[in-house]
Amino acid sequence: MDSPPVDLLARTLAAIDGWGAAHAATAIVGPEGVIATHGDPDRPYRWASITKLVTGLAVLTAVDDGTVTLDDAAPPPAPPGATVRHLLAHASGLPFDGDGLHGRPGTRRIYSNTGFDALGDLLGQRDGTGPGAATALRARVLDPLGMTATELRDRPSQGLHGALRDLAAFSRELLRPTLVRPATFALATRVVFPALPGVLPGVGRFDVLDWGLAFELRDGKDPHWTGRTNSPATFGHFGGSGTFLWVDPELDRALVCLTDRDYGPWALDAWPRFSDAVIAAIRAAADRRPGAATGGPPTRPGTTAGFEPPRHAAGATGTDRSPGAPASDDSAPPGRR
Repeated sequence: MDSPPVDLLARTLAAIDGWGAAHAATAIVGPEGVIATHGDPDRPYRWASITKLVTGLAVLTAVDDGTVTLDDAAPPPAPPGATVRHLLAHASGLPFDGDGLHGRPGTRRIYSNTGFDALGDLLGQRDGTGPGAATALRARVLDPLGMTATELRDRPSQGLHGALRDLAAFSRELLRPTLVRPATFALATRVVFPALPGVLPGVGRFDVLDWGLAFELRDGKDPHWTGRTNSPATFGHFGGSGTFLWVDPELDRALVCLTDRDYGPWALDAWPRFSDAVIAAIRAAADRRPGAATGGPPTRPGTTAGFEPPRHAAGATGTDRSPGAPASDDSAPPGRR
């Protein structure tokens, strides 16, 4: 029989059954593994724009090993003056889709699938694996994290398909990074090109739309797809196929969710309430563990339940890449998403 804390979390996660999706699966993840889950962990889903986080992390591994620098010129169709840093931060001036130009680099936050497709092509070229990013993503992220059930079937901006088990493994990596240097990951999860205005597709226009390198930053955005009780330090991404991943460093937890109901107003209503309920349950479960101190976020993961995400492949960690120093920080992430 599940312990009371795990049972509380499992009951909270079951709320996804009321979202109107034909299939849905979700998991709470801590540094040591999956804490609670609901739904089939092995059913494949289209991840949509969560793919950008995997592509972005692959680029960051290339920054660490010297294959790419953040200040390298962005490849076509990016405009002159745009860099890899601009592409990762959605600040290159490229449009949502297509090859047009919607602004000068570094002046607006223009969410761009085109920019991440260009990053995927650049990574494939620099790695010598030919056009496309599938081999690079496999070698740099998917295989090292044991994400064997995930594959890139389409564009590197939105084309990954995989199971909850693998997304949980990826979120665990984001809680305790092993593939990139700590300084590189810290750079990726703080604001790059501060104070840029922009539009978060499917959510709204913001006078300040903060983003890191691939990772969207919650900060004080309202409305937002994460919960009101998520800390401002929360980072992650959502996808137009009805998927999301957030990591809250203050809570030391990640929440991942895969569905087959496309993103729409239902999600912007349901997801924040769901996240707030999960956060409340995490805190309550921590308080109910024997000897746990009351109040505040947990500092250690609770009882593992459901399934274990894949472990790293033997010898396949970021420290095996003989990385060089990360690039410096000179500046201080519907439908088809």
